[in-house]
Amino acid sequence: MTGWVGISLGDVTGISPEVALKAVAAEAQNDKIKYLLIGDENILSSLNKKLSLNLPLKRFSNYGDTGSFFVTNPVAEKLPDNLPPGSPAAANASVSCLHDGTHRCLRHELDALVTAPVNKKSIIRAGHKKFVGQTEFLSAIAGTDRTAMMLLGHDDKNRWLRVTLATIHIPIKTVSEKLTAEKISLAVELAAQACRDLKLPRAKIAVCGLNPHAGEGGEFGDEEIKIISPTILALQKKGVDVTGPLSGDTVFHHALQGDFDAVVAMYHDQGLAPLKAVAFDTGVNWTLGLPFIRTSPDHGTAYNIAGKGIANPSSMIAAIRLAKQLAKNKR
Repeated sequence: MTGWVGISLGDVTGISPEVALKAVAAEAQNDKIKYLLIGDENILSSLNKKLSLNLPLKRFSNYGDTGSFFVTNPVAEKLPDNLPPGSPAAANASVSCLHDGTHRCLRHELDALVTAPVNKKSIIRAGHKKFVGQTEFLSAIAGTDRTAMMLLGHDDKNRWLRVTLATIHIPIKTVSEKLTAEKISLAVELAAQACRDLKLPRAKIAVCGLNPHAGEGGEFGDEEIKIISPTILALQKKGVDVTGPLSGDTVFHHALQGDFDAVVAMYHDQGLAPLKAVAFDTGVNWTLGLPFIRTSPDHGTAYNIAGKGIANPSSMIAAIRLAKQLAKNKR
C-alpha cells in the first residue's frame, strides 16, 4: 500500500512522541507508506537519537517529497526543552497538531490520521474550556455530531472484541437521562458499518442493557423496557442484525467467543473495562462516522514514565495498522 498517514504528536511531555516514533519505526518495514509526523521537529529529532531509532526524518515541504518520514510543525515557535508534565505550552501545541491533521484529512491530503495521546485536564487548564476529548474535537471540526467511539482489540488467542459506546464522556448519574433511542440507533448503525468497513463476513451486533441483568424485566430499572428494547426492535425491522438488550456481565464473554462481531455498550466504563481487560496493550480507539479515518492508541500520556524510553508502543502500532487497513479497504 502507498499513501500518506498523518500522526498528530499529542502531549510531548508524556509518552506520545516516544510511542509514535517507536511505532513508525516498527511499521515502516512492512509497507511503502509515507508518514507525516505533526509536531515539534526538535523534540522528535532529539528523541530519535536518544532512542537510537535513526529514522531519516525530513522536514515536510510537499506531498511529492521523496522519503518516508516527514515532520511538519503547525506551531510557529519550537517548544522549550524539559517542559514539565502537563505544560500549557505542550497542551496548546497538541491542540494545534490535532487541528492541522484534521484539516489535512478534510482536504483529502492524508489517507488517515492517527492521534497520539493528549491530556484533557492539561488542555482545559491551558484555556480550551470546551475540550471534552479528541473524538468530540475532531467531530466539531468536521461539522458532524453523528459519530461514535469504537474500541477494538484482541487477546493472546487473536480473539477480537469491538465495542461501540452509546454515550461517552458523561457522569454515570446522567447516563439514564441522556440515553436516547437516537444515540443507541446511531451506535448500532455505525458499529454495523464498521464491520463492513473491516470486510468482516457479517455484522452481528449485541446491545447491552443499562441495568444489572438488563433490568430483570423491570425489577432493576425500566430503561430496557422503555428505550433500549423498542430501539432494537425498530432496527431489526430495518434489517439490522442486532440482538438485545443483553446483560452486561455476560455479553462480552459471548462476543469474545465469536457469537457477536461488535457490542454496543450504554456508557463508557461498561464497554471499556472488558475491552481493556482483554486487550490492554493492543486496544485501539476508532472514531466512527467521521468523513475521514481516525484511530488512536487506547492509553493516556503516562507522565510517570515519560522520558525513560520504556513506553510500550503496541497500542500505537495497532492504531497505525488499523488506519492502514481501513485506508486500503476504502481504496
